[in-house]
Amino acid sequence: METMIGYLEGTVHSVRDSWCLVLVSGLGYKVFTTKDTLAHMAPASPIALWTHQAVREDALDLFGFLEEQELRFFELLLSVSGIGPKSALGILDIATVETLQSAIIAGNASYLTTVSGIGKKTAEKIVLELKDKLGKDTPVGAAFASDADALEAMRSLGYSAHEAREALRGVSPDVTESTARLREALRLIGSR
Repeated sequence: METMIGYLEGTVHSVRDSWCLVLVSGLGYKVFTTKDTLAHMAPASPIALWTHQAVREDALDLFGFLEEQELRFFELLLSVSGIGPKSALGILDIATVETLQSAIIAGNASYLTTVSGIGKKTAEKIVLELKDKLGKDTPVGAAFASDADALEAMRSLGYSAHEAREALRGVSPDVTESTARLREALRLIGSR
């Protein structure tokens, strides 16, 4: 089914843990989105979101993204049987689209397993079903290879996989060397 609402442009009314309320011509749209997107929002500020409308028997939900690339990857995740909108959003919460694509192309299913509700078999299914869809034109990014090393180092220092991924997510993609990414992630954790 094709979605009816594909793009919203309006004003942020309020921001919650997993969603925001966007005012458009006097109507308030509740839009679920990633933590990273929510962090870029403030009440009364303008916002434009690419959206996916999920229609179920008992609900009609909107999911929003700052970039069209995020929306396309979200919809690609939904094409995997057993992955619903909340799980797909959870996957987008752990890393950038580029890093997730690199993990899938590299066959690294364990990178996806920290998402609540995504077990080893589901992660392997995502990798199996999406590896070919992403195509051979998608390069395995240098940031992903560096993140894998930095993630392992942070886990050996006692940080959880979730804490390590959150910190690495905040590191600029311009920083590609694993030691530099590790150093910057540790600095970010220390400043919280």
